[in-house]
Amino acid sequence: MHSSRPTLSRRNFLRAATATCLTAATSVRARPAHVRQKAPNILLIMVDDLGNGDLASHGAKDMRTPHIDALMDAGIRFDQFYANCPVCSPTRASLLSGRYPDKAGVPGVIRTYWDNNWGYLRQDMDLLPAVLRRGGYHTAMVGKWHLGLESPNKPNERGFDHFKGFLGDMMDDFENHRRHGIDYMRENETPIYPHGHATDLLSQWSVDYIKYQLTAEAPFFLYLAYNAPHTPIEPPEGWLKKVKDREPGISDQRAGLVALIEHMDHGIGQVVKALKDTGQYEDTLIIFCSDNGGYMAVGATNGPVRGGKQDMYEGGIKVPMCMTWPAKIPHGQRNNDPVMSMDFYPTLCEMAQVPYDKNIDGESLVPLIEGTGTVDPERTMIWMRREGGPHGGQDYYAIRRGPWKLLQNSPFEPLKLYNLNDDPMEANPLPDKHPMRNTLFTALREHINQTGNIPWQRPKA
Repeated sequence: MHSSRPTLSRRNFLRAATATCLTAATSVRARPAHVRQKAPNILLIMVDDLGNGDLASHGAKDMRTPHIDALMDAGIRFDQFYANCPVCSPTRASLLSGRYPDKAGVPGVIRTYWDNNWGYLRQDMDLLPAVLRRGGYHTAMVGKWHLGLESPNKPNERGFDHFKGFLGDMMDDFENHRRHGIDYMRENETPIYPHGHATDLLSQWSVDYIKYQLTAEAPFFLYLAYNAPHTPIEPPEGWLKKVKDREPGISDQRAGLVALIEHMDHGIGQVVKALKDTGQYEDTLIIFCSDNGGYMAVGATNGPVRGGKQDMYEGGIKVPMCMTWPAKIPHGQRNNDPVMSMDFYPTLCEMAQVPYDKNIDGESLVPLIEGTGTVDPERTMIWMRREGGPHGGQDYYAIRRGPWKLLQNSPFEPLKLYNLNDDPMEANPLPDKHPMRNTLFTALREHINQTGNIPWQRPKA
């Protein structure tokens, strides 16, 4: 006989109920048939700096990632999925707004200190959680926010009913959770000081939320944003030892990254298990993706392409992604259409049957999921980044249409044209007189013109 559900507001439940209590109350009970929703629950998992070559399913011979690999096989794996930027904040802004990063006001990384901050999330946009909440969803986020450190751009102010995670760009230590010595960990508006490895905390908090939502009449949207495998590379010692024992000859650097990813994979497995244990798995749409390519300086691999995190080459922007929904999406599918992070916005709204403003840049993937259509193979896709440091606050761009890609890999390089079909390593730029160079350059210029009146810096304190 199970205990009754606690009489608590959703927003405050985790403050008052321990994981042990939740487990005791909900570990085996299936969701009653009368509260099943036609619209799915949604679990969106975004990981941090995972390269396209750092999963066993994507060719990593020294990696064991059974839980992510199972998701890749359980629905549709997208083999031409692109993050909207080769760094963190801009991609996250695109995911939640359905717009290109510079149209969302976040062309670069949002940081603690004003003189090195390169983004300010626009106030006049309806973000994905706000739209889903109006459509009857309970919205929650666990993990890395990275879209604002202060009002009015904190998670609860931008559409999330519940937030438990950290506001900042990264943690300087996975165990103490600080950045620049500042504690950015919050439960909604309240500072918290949890103990434990960040990956374990985020996994457990997500499990707690899923179990609490068991008997809710409203479907849920849970955005789980891990900070692994971002630096610092700090896996738990037991996981590191396991990798070193299993992989003779592996370097210390690579072993650390492999262990951090495998530890995160284990946490994702616990989250998916919670859906299965509570009978919610069949009715949950799960999306897995990365925010940008892997950081090669710490041993990441990005598949048989050039570059990694921070690069406009394929290795910086082409990342793993899949979607599963056992009740609706047949398993074992592969898709090769070019799609981007900002496409999640219209896709999830349509799958949730929630009206949304069509004045966005993202394109719905519902026809791909339902097998009724494709994405235009000649679709134009644009990437940009504004950054400080050696970049001097200047921006740089890439644009693709079909196999043609025009890019600069820093603000101080000329634009170079490549044909990805003929030159997947982007090693042999085509002549400047090639007609596609001017075509793409013109389209890029029009995009830059459209974004010229959008502010991207927060007010100076």
